[in-house]
Amino acid sequence: MGSRPVFGEELRAELGTPGRSRRLGSSPRSRVWRVELPGTTAVVKQLVDGPEADDRYAREVTALRLAARASSPVAPALLAVDPAARVLVLEHLAHRPPAEDWSVDYAAALARLHATAGPADAGALPRWKGPSRADIHSFLALAATLRVTVAAGVADELDALVERLGRAPGHALLHGDPCPGNDLHTPTGTRFVDFEQAALGSGLMELAYLRIGFPTCWCVTAAPAPMLERAENAYLAAWHTETGTRIRDAELRDGLADACAGWLLRGDALVERARREGADHLARVPRRDWKWGTATARQRLVHRLGVVARTTAGHPELAGVGGLSRAMRQQALARWPALRPVPTKRP
Repeated sequence: MGSRPVFGEELRAELGTPGRSRRLGSSPRSRVWRVELPGTTAVVKQLVDGPEADDRYAREVTALRLAARASSPVAPALLAVDPAARVLVLEHLAHRPPAEDWSVDYAAALARLHATAGPADAGALPRWKGPSRADIHSFLALAATLRVTVAAGVADELDALVERLGRAPGHALLHGDPCPGNDLHTPTGTRFVDFEQAALGSGLMELAYLRIGFPTCWCVTAAPAPMLERAENAYLAAWHTETGTRIRDAELRDGLADACAGWLLRGDALVERARREGADHLARVPRRDWKWGTATARQRLVHRLGVVARTTAGHPELAGVGGLSRAMRQQALARWPALRPVPTKRP
């Protein structure tokens, strides 16, 4: 079952009879094939039965249609759909190994993607959701387990952070999981695929992925400072070109600090999606470590603590959070001295 792509009569009438097909790798939530169609090669993706499958399908279709507005392509073209079977037929894109400075083109493409939606699209997709107060409780409990004193005022800073993230302005089209592997590096630029988590919100929540190390991804990397600066500048320039507006220095600084601190709080960002929403993963870290992709949970945690300590330096509303993150990182490294930094290069 599932060895051949689902390609119903309506799709055949619209696109022709499919020829040879080859199953491609995908997440457990979908089946994907490369298919020969009359005059072209396409990708057929079917979302399988499972929790929220209809919602994920609707998000992907909507996001791809919004992304098609981009001045230059940022996603594969959506050729046809079969909603009853949760099938999408997509343009096939030629992928090549990323260049050393892949994050620069990635960031510019991310800005162009974000710019395809605006206030008129409110309600087309769910709003992006940040951390909760339950995440704050777990994070402060982890600090206690590491025997780090939480200074007065830190809990209030974290409460205010969660509130700010919950009402962060913006109607950008957010990919939802803009990770290495969901970016295709084609001869004509970076394109994004797999929009099942797409949402609307502030683009800074995803620009922060470059700093915090791709928090929802198997592939954690830490960009060297000069490359990070180039990538963030590429994002800002592309955003200005597409929207005619500039992101002010203070907005960028404070928005990235909030976003990075928010990703640090989320224990679910230590495990793959199938294991999220249930266990307190921050509480598990002191007891055992586990590998996911390019890094272990403790490596991810220590990396994020360091990023937040640096990013919040001089931030009037997160000074206590920054100090706590610095102290937790020092204590974690003392407890686990063999921990290595996360990779600087993607596989």
